Amino acid sequence: MILDFRYRAARVSWVIACCLFSCNNPRDSATKTDSVLLAKYAEGFQVTRVGNSKLVEIRQPYQNATSGYQYLLVPKGEATPAHDEQTQVITVPIESIVCTSTTHIPLLDYIGETDKLIGFPTTDYISSEKMRKRIDSGKIKELGIDKGMNIEMLYALKPSIVMGYTLTKDLGQLKKIQELGIPVVINAEYLEKHPLGRAEWIKFMALFFGKEKKADSVFTAIEKEYLATQRLARGMKVKPTVLNGIVYGDAWFMPGGQNNMAKLFVDAGCDYLWASDSTNGFLQLSFESVYSKAKEADLWIGVGSFKTLVEIKATDDRYALFKPFKEKQVYSYDGRKGAKGGSEFLELGYLRPDLILKDLVKIAHPELMNGYELYFHKKLE
Repeated sequence: MILDFRYRAARVSWVIACCLFSCNNPRDSATKTDSVLLAKYAEGFQVTRVGNSKLVEIRQPYQNATSGYQYLLVPKGEATPAHDEQTQVITVPIESIVCTSTTHIPLLDYIGETDKLIGFPTTDYISSEKMRKRIDSGKIKELGIDKGMNIEMLYALKPSIVMGYTLTKDLGQLKKIQELGIPVVINAEYLEKHPLGRAEWIKFMALFFGKEKKADSVFTAIEKEYLATQRLARGMKVKPTVLNGIVYGDAWFMPGGQNNMAKLFVDAGCDYLWASDSTNGFLQLSFESVYSKAKEADLWIGVGSFKTLVEIKATDDRYALFKPFKEKQVYSYDGRKGAKGGSEFLELGYLRPDLILKDLVKIAHPELMNGYELYFHKKLE
């Protein structure tokens, strides 16, 4: 099943996306040299040179995975190195791509490959102005989601690759695509614990286009901004306490203490109330337990798609009992929307944690960010 991961994550009901060829020991699949290109923060992928080709290994394609996936990227006109049958061979640079998450869109934009996207599950979710121009001109086909995906249309597009993600080892809808001979590539950026680790997946995308130098340059600039902002907030002795999330169904969902978002709160000089938790996924807590711990929180940051305090209270009167609600210190990350209502935070946020961090520092320590205007976040009234 294919869908924009972050939109479903925002609704908590995440879906199974896809899976590719699994292998017991990816390191034995191709003859390698000793030259390994290591990521700086990202733990989910590794690149090894095999002659003029590159072996890309996805170490953890989904939570608690016991095996990984691998792709042998062979330059056009070059001989294909020896490899096992579980290694997907892809000729690079690729000429076209179908993506399945809006988080992939900025990766293409920032390396100058916007024009290579030719299909997407639900184009209304895309906020990128560059991509919207292509959508409006009919150059990006809407393919549909889950069981409603138009496999025939996708096959007719003949993309060089389909980039997806997986939450389990199940193939889901992408099994049909794979059986049609279209290479499927897994992007596991969402599992990275460090915000800069997620951003570093731009280097992964760049491998398929021969744009490694461009990706390195983009990432270096993002890293520089992030670390400078982190240093700015590091010395703050007074750290406001932070509550995150809202109730979905019967549970309050919020980031675990080792989650990417928890790391951002800490780096912004905040006291995230669940920072001591040892998990990196999302906690599912009762309203009562959250209220007991966070009723006197200073800030409430991240309230789903709510647009006003009135709207929040209308959903559940108990929300109004929290101190940040009473003092109007509630912030949404949905301050910027695309032309069709897509969330820029859910699209661009993975690649630009430096902007998220600046927002959080502005909220928590406004005196440190004079003149800075919130980019993603918005204070609710």
